[in-house]
Amino acid sequence: MSTDPAFPTTAGWRPHPRYPDPAITALDPRFEQYWLKQSAVERLYTGCRWSEGPVWFGDGRYLLWSDIPNNRVLKWEEATGTVSVFQQPSNFANGHTRDRHGRLITCEHGGRRVTRTEYDGTRTVLMDTWQGHRLNSPNDVVVKSDGSIWFTDPIFGILGHYEGHKATPEVGQHIYRLDGETGRPASWLTTSSAPTGSALRQTSRSCTWSSPVLSRIAKSWHTM
Repeated sequence: MSTDPAFPTTAGWRPHPRYPDPAITALDPRFEQYWLKQSAVERLYTGCRWSEGPVWFGDGRYLLWSDIPNNRVLKWEEATGTVSVFQQPSNFANGHTRDRHGRLITCEHGGRRVTRTEYDGTRTVLMDTWQGHRLNSPNDVVVKSDGSIWFTDPIFGILGHYEGHKATPEVGQHIYRLDGETGRPASWLTTSSAPTGSALRQTSRSCTWSSPVLSRIAKSWHTM
């Protein structure tokens, strides 16, 4: 067994001293054109209870992500490699993305709502109820090319006090769409399989979501 510190013997992820990094594998040959062979997996930070919802601000060269149980959003700066608290408390923020104007869109378990952070730092509530009842715990969010905002709303954040506030669900588990011009909400899908992560395909014509209940990428459907 090697005692070279470049080859740690502990289990789990480890940095690799040479390129290409064996931790990166192209399962689909179409990915090869996007794979920079002189890149590697890097650990930016450790010490979170549970990390979720990374969003990259290329214009500011920093990354934001949620540490949900610790009720905070952290910030990593590319230029210095430093990590600081961006927001605490964060209303048990989970998923993040940016809208077509570069503003931060956030799913909040604690607030049971989706918010937008304006340029001056104030927050605008985009949606917190459906047909007069409170949302469950918005989980993940994505913005389409037409400006519409799509987000999932499972019940995980209200099952206890670990990642939100315990409460009784008032609505079903939906995937919602907020119109890009009017902000008007619509339920695009109702499911009992707890929708979480979401993504739009390159053409923005279909949306895919994941489900920890089904333990797989669950559905894909046309988005209009």
